[in-house]
Amino acid sequence: MFKKILIANRGEIACRVIKTARRMGIATVAVYSEADRDARHVEMADEAVCIGPPPSKESYLDIDKIIAACKQTGAEAVHPGYGFLSENPKFCAALEQAGIVFIGPKPHAMEAMGDKIASKKLAMAAKVNTIPGYTDVIESAEQAVKIAAKIGYPVMIKASAGGGGKGLRVASNDAESREGFESCRNEARNSFGDDRVFIEKFIEEPRHIEIQVLGDAHGNLVYLWERECSLQRRHQKVVEEAPSVFLDAATRQAMGDQAVALARAVQYQSAGTVEFVVGKDRSFYFLEMNTRLQVEHPVTELITGLDLVEQMIRVANGEKLAFTQSDIRLDGWAMECRINAEDPLRNFLPSIGRLVKYLPPPEVPTGLATGLATEVRVDTGVYEGGEISMYYDPMIAKLIVHGATREQAIARMRDALNRFVIRGVSSNIAFQAALMQQPRFVSGDFNTGLIAEEYPQGFDATRLPHADPAMLIVVGAAIHRRYLERNALIDGQLPGHEYQPGDDFVVLLNDVPHAVVATPVEGGCNVVYAGGNYAVRSSWQFGQPLFQGMLNGAAICMQVERIGMRYRLLHWGSQVDLLVLTAHAAAMQALMPKKAAADLSRFLLSPMPGLLTDIAVAPGQAVKAGEKLAVIEAMKMENVLRAEHDCIVGKLLAKPGDSLTVDQAIIEFR
Repeated sequence: MFKKILIANRGEIACRVIKTARRMGIATVAVYSEADRDARHVEMADEAVCIGPPPSKESYLDIDKIIAACKQTGAEAVHPGYGFLSENPKFCAALEQAGIVFIGPKPHAMEAMGDKIASKKLAMAAKVNTIPGYTDVIESAEQAVKIAAKIGYPVMIKASAGGGGKGLRVASNDAESREGFESCRNEARNSFGDDRVFIEKFIEEPRHIEIQVLGDAHGNLVYLWERECSLQRRHQKVVEEAPSVFLDAATRQAMGDQAVALARAVQYQSAGTVEFVVGKDRSFYFLEMNTRLQVEHPVTELITGLDLVEQMIRVANGEKLAFTQSDIRLDGWAMECRINAEDPLRNFLPSIGRLVKYLPPPEVPTGLATGLATEVRVDTGVYEGGEISMYYDPMIAKLIVHGATREQAIARMRDALNRFVIRGVSSNIAFQAALMQQPRFVSGDFNTGLIAEEYPQGFDATRLPHADPAMLIVVGAAIHRRYLERNALIDGQLPGHEYQPGDDFVVLLNDVPHAVVATPVEGGCNVVYAGGNYAVRSSWQFGQPLFQGMLNGAAICMQVERIGMRYRLLHWGSQVDLLVLTAHAAAMQALMPKKAAADLSRFLLSPMPGLLTDIAVAPGQAVKAGEKLAVIEAMKMENVLRAEHDCIVGKLLAKPGDSLTVDQAIIEFR
């Protein structure tokens, strides 16, 4: 077995690999850019080597620097994680030439399957179902338009070397084909150094279901069931689960057999994933093969009991798989939510900054021989006080749960999301919690269009009705009663300033008053509201971000934050700001004037932090609604800003190359 391996990656996947290597008794080497000097994976590894400035091209994508780090530290093998160089055959070949083992497939398999055009041709030869399309390289936007029209709209424009939602657009007409071609090519060139683009038919109402495969150097190949990855936003996965609620046994086996046949055609070694698009009638078509570990691999680990990172390391070390297809179990249901630094209210645009508070739910328990948590698991590469950078992907963590049934897994995920506290940057935790109770998702009757259809303008947690508003009102009253008790204790230390709080309050929820009586008792308080009696028991103290306790004998956990005079509660995806007052103060509050919002309609504001790469207009230019105004790049994604209505450009307040903050003015209109 290897004595030392280097992880050519960063963030949560680097930390994930380090955990398994440590359990196997293998020393680890981390590499890091200057932006990641204080990163968690650097601290976790046994050794760490700086490989350059923050931009990926000058650090994590620099093959020579990574090989030099291997030689400097004596690392015998490299695990690439995912992204960056994980599917780069040149990197794999360079390592082999340097006498270093690549923990992944061989270069020939990467070349055949990592290229979407070549892999589709290979799949057709292997009698794997494929989507109708044009598999040769497209040279121009005009050619793209002609091909798309011939295939029939809608079509999917994809970068050959793409992945993770980058270099991918859906076009419904000639104009969208033309623009989608250019955007895909630009994103692919910037992210992968390969601007080849192809087009295929877009399957309407599709599901995205993938098969995990695993092979060794001795010809053994198995599939480890499927993962349902249909909950996507802008073609990027948001929630994954295993198995799929949609597949029957016959379809599952047929997809698994085709995935293995495709892997066998390239003598595949290591872990890989064959992705399929599945229609309403369970017809399935090959999309692509990812010749690496997937972000969502933990859900497969929890239903099979296998550590995929360990299997990759053992295969790279020349070992045979220790099991056959019939040995692989399918135990219960696993689900993963990607916790990202993004703002759902701003259509999920990236958010950067410092993690002022980072409190993930506890992992419980560790029941497998692999050491992997089996009920609640958190894979992360951050820590409280760390920074989310504009240079890399916005993922903060992966929250994974397991249950005996899908219903239990959903319930466990909802509870874990309630307990996941992030402050300092915007996150999608509330949105994930909303998805966990979205009727189409809960029923299992959904496809890749669910998020776009149900949340076309993004997601606003303040507009999500809570299933039990009384719970929020009662807990808000109990929290305020505890706050007043704290004040009374402080005031009581000064003679002549003693204060005894009353029990009668008015809770303002969305400016609607609700009369409550909150009487303190040992271990909490009793609340009377709307004719009902509520026993609230909790050891919560002012300043704690989680209110945990019992409500009428049932466990309860919600996030709480003091915002000015209000209490902000987050629970099951809903966010409310409660104001708790005396009856007299509530009457006065009703008379307070409302402050009008500032008129910013004359300005184009940056909806996200990022790099301004292009301004497409000039002062004095007349612009029609829908025309491109500017382009902002952040976290490897290109975002086009368009005019909301006809206007005339006044002043340009920023220039290409500027680093923008959220709501920074870019253009002023006349």
